[in-house]
Amino acid sequence: MNPDVPQPPHSSSSPPSPPPSPWAPPSSAGEPPRPPGQAWPGGQSGQGWDRPPEWSRPPTGPVRAPSGSRYDEQGRNGHGGRFGWIGELSAVVGLVLLAVVVVGIVGVVLAELLDATPADPDSDLFFEDPVADLVVQLLGIAIAIPIVLWGARVIGRRPAGTVSSVVGRLRWGWLGRCAAVGFPLMVVQIGVLIAWTWNDEPVGESGTGFPGWPVFLLSLAVILALVPFQAAAEEYVFRGWLVQVVGRVARTPWPAVVVASLLFALAHGFGELSGFLLLLYSALWWGWLVIRTGGLEAVIVMHVANNLLAFGLAAGFGELASTETAADAPWQAMVAELVFAPLYCLTVARIAGRRGIERVSP
Repeated sequence: MNPDVPQPPHSSSSPPSPPPSPWAPPSSAGEPPRPPGQAWPGGQSGQGWDRPPEWSRPPTGPVRAPSGSRYDEQGRNGHGGRFGWIGELSAVVGLVLLAVVVVGIVGVVLAELLDATPADPDSDLFFEDPVADLVVQLLGIAIAIPIVLWGARVIGRRPAGTVSSVVGRLRWGWLGRCAAVGFPLMVVQIGVLIAWTWNDEPVGESGTGFPGWPVFLLSLAVILALVPFQAAAEEYVFRGWLVQVVGRVARTPWPAVVVASLLFALAHGFGELSGFLLLLYSALWWGWLVIRTGGLEAVIVMHVANNLLAFGLAAGFGELASTETAADAPWQAMVAELVFAPLYCLTVARIAGRRGIERVSP
């Protein structure tokens, strides 16, 4: 061997390593060897060489509207497509009507089984006893609450609590503050109306008079237990869920508020023109207040206060069997509402602004 010719270094203990394969995956400098079957980094999409790409899956639970959305925009969570609101509207309205019919049928069957039907065959009541009949009527409306919450959660794919407020729940502390304003104001309003119309139609003139303490106390128990749910149900349907369904396609809240207010007035039946205008006027103010305060608490309070006092007076004067509604209100009630509706709404809106009540979703 010529010592002047350089020889390749080698070791007698290890054979020379083979050249790298052209099919081997790329490796970064200094990376430790990986065990067999483990994915190599790299690739065009950042996935491993020995596993397929992982596609993103849509969320399976309820989805909130984007942060900063108004109350009427809570249904805009990207689910249902452009015309998804039609399916939600149709399903919920159909279920509400079906539930009302079912409650009515149950009332008729119970009245027949208990032999408690009205003596007058032309009567519109289920029971001869007005207290029992009141239970059926109130339950027939209150049942709408779980239905609209179900529609928002299952069909609208959004948290059911967003029907209550933009924060996703009923704000009980705020509701209590609204009650401190609403209940005294409603007492004054009804007192003014009674004093104004006393000579024209004294309270209790069309009723049977005081029914006695046992019946009166039973009536009050039913009223206190069920009227809050009945009044809240009307708000959840007309000022809540319906506004949010229409709000999925309307750019501003006003189309939703106007449509819901008109349907609210029509749902009370056709009575006096003054009664229809009163309902429509009140509903427009209440719809504005829901958008302004970001929830239903303030309008639930006013509706519950009105109905508790109205039903309580009817029970005291033996008028629970009356079929009159707010649509039959006299013109004096409309004039009083012109003052008291904006007084309450503007006062509550001012308090909400001072206390920083959430108007849009967090």
